[in-house]
Amino acid sequence: MTTDTRRRVKLYALNADRQWDDRGTGHVTSSYVDRVKGVSLLVHAENDGSMLLESKIHPDTIYHKQQDTLIVWSEGDNFDLALSFQEKAGCDEIWEKICQVQGKDPSVEITQDVVEESEDERFEDMSDSAPPIELPPCELSRLEDISEVIASALTSAIRKDKLAQAIESENYIKKLIGLFRVCEDLDNQEGLHYLYEIFKNIFLLNKNGLFEIMFAEDTIFDVVGCLEYDPSGNSPKNHRQYLKKLVKFREAIPIRNTDLLAKIHQTYRVQYIQDIVLPTPSVFEDNMLNTLSSFIFFNKVEIVTLIQEDDKFLDELFALLTDPQTPDSKRRDSILFLKEFCNFAQYLQPQGKETFFKTLISLGVLPALEITLAINEKRTKSASIDILSTIVEYSPSVVRDYTLQQYNNSDSDEDQTLINIAIEQLLSDSEPELGGAVQLMTVLRILLDPENMLSSANKSEKSDFLNFFYKHSIQTLIAPLLRHTQSDKPTNEDYHVVQLLGVVLELLSFCVEHHTYHIKNCIINKDLLRKVLVLMNSVHTFLVLGALRFLRKIVSLKDEFYNRRVV
Repeated sequence: MTTDTRRRVKLYALNADRQWDDRGTGHVTSSYVDRVKGVSLLVHAENDGSMLLESKIHPDTIYHKQQDTLIVWSEGDNFDLALSFQEKAGCDEIWEKICQVQGKDPSVEITQDVVEESEDERFEDMSDSAPPIELPPCELSRLEDISEVIASALTSAIRKDKLAQAIESENYIKKLIGLFRVCEDLDNQEGLHYLYEIFKNIFLLNKNGLFEIMFAEDTIFDVVGCLEYDPSGNSPKNHRQYLKKLVKFREAIPIRNTDLLAKIHQTYRVQYIQDIVLPTPSVFEDNMLNTLSSFIFFNKVEIVTLIQEDDKFLDELFALLTDPQTPDSKRRDSILFLKEFCNFAQYLQPQGKETFFKTLISLGVLPALEITLAINEKRTKSASIDILSTIVEYSPSVVRDYTLQQYNNSDSDEDQTLINIAIEQLLSDSEPELGGAVQLMTVLRILLDPENMLSSANKSEKSDFLNFFYKHSIQTLIAPLLRHTQSDKPTNEDYHVVQLLGVVLELLSFCVEHHTYHIKNCIINKDLLRKVLVLMNSVHTFLVLGALRFLRKIVSLKDEFYNRRVV
């Protein structure tokens, strides 16, 4: 008998009074049964392994999947059954098996055409007929009873619904918070431990209406307080102190929209509750917290929408980023805010995301990044690289177009183009792990990838951008390679230096594989192949392997030009 929680189910049968009877909890499997000559659904009881259900999957039986964890069907004319799964994954597995037997696509929610009352409507009768849950009086002496009632309701979706309705209608959360304040004043540890369990399980009810109450400005810190008193912990955690005193929201530009400011504060606090305050959930509990994730998701979407609608705020933000007189600390706070703004925008639908990035481009995010990328302050630089990565992943063509226009329309030094600034920052990364350099290498690979370059009758992005790169940028990229390979051995074996050479080699290997004409000219004019082979004499194995991979890329092309150079 399996104990996999994915296959844990409750079996229900509809009785003569149109009420759903609980026939027991067990684990479901699907297998071929010789006696009925067909694949059957088998449910064995959780407690003693006895058979609760053996139901052959007939080709014309109507099965209905709903609520992600429920499968309903009829056995004969007047005998309806339902399997309520503990986990969506288990429901999906059994549903796929049913559809396989009936020859249906698993993406459907009902396996046969039906014109009568749907099983969905039948199953709703089960919820309607379930008795309401009566909560104990909200008193200190009843905390243990309250905890037991709430915990017992988590085993059934219907009981969870009924419990959530009772908590909301009786204003029970506010009453519990009143008890929490009393327990904390009296240092009543037993009561505080019960309240921890109560609120942890209220979260597992997974109801948005309850979240709205718990996350209100006048309630959220008390809810966090209840979750500080974990019975399994040694001493209470100081989550409230951290959220109230140690965390400071820096407004680079004053946010005048009070709704936006409140939403930002709420989202940060709820994210903190999900990531830090709540105990690490089991797999079962993790699925029960999806509404909390949705709550955070929609908050972030709303924040992005509210900021986008405030033209004055965004104008001030970009003016601050590009003004030479802006203090470094102010510029850092501004770019960190912009980074979070971009992170939140990842939750937008494709059309909203497109509007978002067009707004940033029109406001001058790329000229701003030219300034902030070159600032020698760790957090400013890191945030700038993150933002550039996000923009390039969304639309590399936008960045390529900007770089070409920037060069064509300017009399300034070619080194000041955005792509060359990115290369310079890659080569000057002083971090031991080269996190920024590796991230910028990925950015450059995307920009240099012909597969995502546009081509039309009036425009050839591939030829224009690659011509620019090999004329004005490649020499910056390979400069350290040429500098350290002037003899038969690398002239500098410093670990950090050779790490950077490894990054450059990886990017050059990409160019050999994806660019033909341009990289060939570079290899001839700069004697690049011989320079790379000098690295084979390095004392660092990873650099030797990088040079070998470069050589293998060339040999694998079976190009006569390269073969002559190798020989």
